Amino acid sequence: MQLQLISLVLIFLHSMEYIDTQQASRIRRHKKLHPGVSHGCQGGCATCSDYNGCLSCKPRLFFFLERDGMRQTGVCLSSCPSGYYGTRSPDINKCTKCKADCDVCFNRNFCTKCKAGLYLHMGRCLDICPDGFEANEQHMECKAIVHCKVGEWSQWSPCSKRGKTCGFKRGEESRTRETLRIPSASGDACPAMKEKRKCVVQRRKCRKGERKGGGERKRRPNKEENKEENQESRQEERDTDNREESENKNKTEHRRRKAQNKQRISTAGSSVQ
Repeated sequence: MQLQLISLVLIFLHSMEYIDTQQASRIRRHKKLHPGVSHGCQGGCATCSDYNGCLSCKPRLFFFLERDGMRQTGVCLSSCPSGYYGTRSPDINKCTKCKADCDVCFNRNFCTKCKAGLYLHMGRCLDICPDGFEANEQHMECKAIVHCKVGEWSQWSPCSKRGKTCGFKRGEESRTRETLRIPSASGDACPAMKEKRKCVVQRRKCRKGERKGGGERKRRPNKEENKEENQESRQEERDTDNREESENKNKTEHRRRKAQNKQRISTAGSSVQ
C-alpha cells in the first residue's frame, strides 16, 4: 500500500515537471518571435514590446501601425486617423486605409471627405460635378442646381400719383409677387418681382382730410409739386380743348360736305328736267 502511494506521488511530480518544461518552452518561443513582450503596457495596449510598440489592444480600441521612415510601430486608438476607417472583428479591431483620393471615409466604398481639389458626390470623389449638379467651393461637394420659383402676382394697387389717390387724372399702379425659392449659383435667375403701369382715373378734387395711399394723412404739397401739377393740369386742359376743337372742326366740315353733296344732287335733278 505504501509502495503504491509512493509510486503515485512520483508520477504526479514527474507530470508537473513535464508541464513546467512545456510552459517554459512556449515562453522561450514567444520571446523569440516578440522580443521584450510585456503584459504591463500603457496607452491601451494589451501586449507590447520595446521595439514594436503595441502588439494587441484592449477591448473597443483600434490597432494602428504608425510609420516612422522604414519602421512601423503599433499603437491603440479610440478612433482611426484621417484617411483610415475602423473595422471590428472577434480577433482584432484595426484601422484600414481609405481609397487614395479619399481623406475621410465610412468604409472603403463610401467617402465622406475628399482630398484637396476633389468634390464629394454620393460617396465618391470627382474632378467635375455631373450634370444637374454644381460645385460648392466652400464644402468641396456637388450640390443639386436649384432654379428660382416665384408666386402669383398680387392685385394691382390703387391708381396713385406721388402717394396720392386723388387730385390727378393720370397716375401709376403696381403689383408684386414673392420669391418662393432662391436659385443657386448656376440656377435660373428670378424674373421681375414688381411691375408698374400707367393708369387713368376720373379726376376729382381731394376732400378735406381725405387720406392718401391707403392710410397716410394727406401731405401738403410743396411749391415745386404745385407748380408741376398746375402745369400738368393746364396741359391736360389744353389737350382737351384741342381735342374738342378738332372734333368741332370735323363736324363742321362734315356738315359742309353733306350740304354740298345735297346741292349737287339738287342741281343735277334740275338739269335733267
